Amino acid sequence: MILDQGLDLTLRPMKYPQFFQQYKNSIKNIWTTDEIDFSVDFEHLRDRVSPQEAHLIKRLVAFFATADNIVAHNLVLNFYKHVNSPEYRMFLGKQLFDEMLHVETYLLMVDNYIPDMEERTAAFDAYKTTPSVKLKADFCFKYMDSIEKLDILDTDEKRKQFIENLICFAGCVEGLFFFGSFAYVYFLRNKGLLPGLATATNWIFRDESMHIDGAMAVIQTLRREYPHLFDAALEARVNQMIDEALAVELAFCADALSFGVTGMSQTMMREYLEYVADQRLQQLGFKKKFLSKNPFPFMVLQDVQPLTNFFEKRVTEYTKGFESKKSAVTFDEAF
Repeated sequence: MILDQGLDLTLRPMKYPQFFQQYKNSIKNIWTTDEIDFSVDFEHLRDRVSPQEAHLIKRLVAFFATADNIVAHNLVLNFYKHVNSPEYRMFLGKQLFDEMLHVETYLLMVDNYIPDMEERTAAFDAYKTTPSVKLKADFCFKYMDSIEKLDILDTDEKRKQFIENLICFAGCVEGLFFFGSFAYVYFLRNKGLLPGLATATNWIFRDESMHIDGAMAVIQTLRREYPHLFDAALEARVNQMIDEALAVELAFCADALSFGVTGMSQTMMREYLEYVADQRLQQLGFKKKFLSKNPFPFMVLQDVQPLTNFFEKRVTEYTKGFESKKSAVTFDEAF
């Protein structure tokens, strides 16, 4: 089974073809930072962005500056270590590439958005020194550190700890923290601001959605192979984790919107975050908790919009490779 001890290096016979297909799908989504143009953003920051919006943007940049490095750290230390599926490890290899690409993107954003060197340093140190950003980092480290010393998942309690870590990063970090920040970006885009940031976020949004889908597919597999682990106690712990993540993200919201931003309020963000949290609970196989509705029309079709943009833009902007009948991998062959 997928958490069995040992190291399975054999792709034939293919035990988890769904993960291999997710790897193949992710390979089609290749982009580079050379394709992002921040020049108009610089003009907007200078001429069009209000002081209240500038504060929001600085907080976003401070969060983005190190967030994907934290995700990548956990991916290497914990996901890759324990999921005994060569197919999923292939997917994780592409995910690690994505995370490094996101790190580079946010490095460029810091360089373009923050000309003052002391402010740049503060942005990179925000996960240690800015309270609302530090809360997010501390949340990540709490669940990362909880399984750092687990070398072998040889008991049900250890497997539950791993599942909690997986849910933390897929459901709460990528699935809630990042989606909260994406909402701020698309709010600014809806006002005609920062097209470079919006373009990069379109592509990052698509990547993160695939990462979440990949992790959720692992959780579905774990439900099938270890159904006894998904008991009432685990559900209670996951709900507590979601509550904690929501409180952390709302603290960030209170900071980011502390000076007031026309068209967006803390109440609206709470509703949106609760709506997203319910989506994650459903994906995890648990019941919705908040029953909130999405208050942002500009986010309603966001899951579809990047896909639409993908086909409207030139091929080299977001896709590499092609399908060939001669080179296609089949899933029903033993060797």
